[in-house]
Amino acid sequence: MELLKSDNISLRAIEPADIDILFDWENDTSIWMVSGTIAPFSRFVLEQYLASAHLDIYAHKQLRLVIDLLNDEENPDETIPIGFIDLFDFDPKNKRAGIGILIGDNELRGKGYGAQALQLLINYAFKTLDLHQLYCNITPDNEPSLHLFKKLGFEITGLKQDWNLYDNKWHDEYTLQLINK
Repeated sequence: MELLKSDNISLRAIEPADIDILFDWENDTSIWMVSGTIAPFSRFVLEQYLASAHLDIYAHKQLRLVIDLLNDEENPDETIPIGFIDLFDFDPKNKRAGIGILIGDNELRGKGYGAQALQLLINYAFKTLDLHQLYCNITPDNEPSLHLFKKLGFEITGLKQDWNLYDNKWHDEYTLQLINK
């Protein structure tokens, strides 16, 4: 098995050709709560982001990869982008990074693709980047994400009360960590 590939999915660098899907997903107001977004992104801003996305994680302090669904055996080179997975707040001195994932199409959620992508990126972070830990932040009501991250070994290590304000209501947020032992 390749480093960033499983039986069903592969992770790849984001490309300028991904602008349309990036524009759609970043401007999907239904996920703004989890992404911390409060205003739409212009195509221009996203094109500027793509122009710098090639920078090394050590320079840019983040890495965004596209989750591609692999097609059947007859067309192994054809893929369908179904989401993004990110390392952010990369801290090489303390050997840690935040991690986040989005499966863009609701119909493809809950089919195991997120777990495969997350496991691939965990392996990459620990084996290639030599990180000591990964962390994520998830609201208590986001049960699918809590289940996903806990299934892959993340543990809830803290609760930030009244951490995020949306819909004129305060919401708590868990911190989860995965330590590379």
